[in-house]
Amino acid sequence: MTAFAAIVSRDVRLAFRAGGGSLQGALFFAIAALIFALAIGADIATLSRLAAPILWACALLSTLVSLERIFQADAEDGSLDVIVETADPLEVAFLAKAAAHWLTASLPLIVAAPVIGVLLNLPAERFAPLIVSLLIGTPALSLIGALGAALTLSLKRAGVLVTILVAPLYAPALIFGVAASGGPDAPMAASALLFLGAATMFSLIIATLAGAAAIRMNMN
Repeated sequence: MTAFAAIVSRDVRLAFRAGGGSLQGALFFAIAALIFALAIGADIATLSRLAAPILWACALLSTLVSLERIFQADAEDGSLDVIVETADPLEVAFLAKAAAHWLTASLPLIVAAPVIGVLLNLPAERFAPLIVSLLIGTPALSLIGALGAALTLSLKRAGVLVTILVAPLYAPALIFGVAASGGPDAPMAASALLFLGAATMFSLIIATLAGAAAIRMNMN
């Protein structure tokens, strides 16, 4: 088993053992969507129009609340020292941690999105574009979030600081994700999907390189 696969497998197992972290994220996702729906009120037409933006915003918020645990637990129990010493290159380990976070924090939300979409009266023709946009865009959320977690690795209880750091960087993914989830009849939906993919690829390169450098700096 490669180092990448070993780290991903270990983190996924630990996430499910630590009190059902994925279930908590999906529950937070559902509750946040319900709060948005209650705030909009009984206007079904407005709720239907805003369903996709609501789901994207809730996915972003659910990602934010889970960022601190990407590296913090490993730093506290010494596992991160072993990863830094044995990973070659460290960028592979960073990418594996981000991938494990996406699998445990974002993928369950994508699976739950159609169910929540039904509750929000999401039009049938917008289900597929929404799921595609989430599949393409949410990896950028995990990559940027992992970068924020790496930058604050040496700080205790840095959850709020991580949120402040990465929230502005999430704006392109949120903007293009919402635009791409508009369906085939929405203007600029195809272009937005391309920009969303570009944002994810850009995050893959920049966040991986910068995140590995941040880990080295904070572990020295």
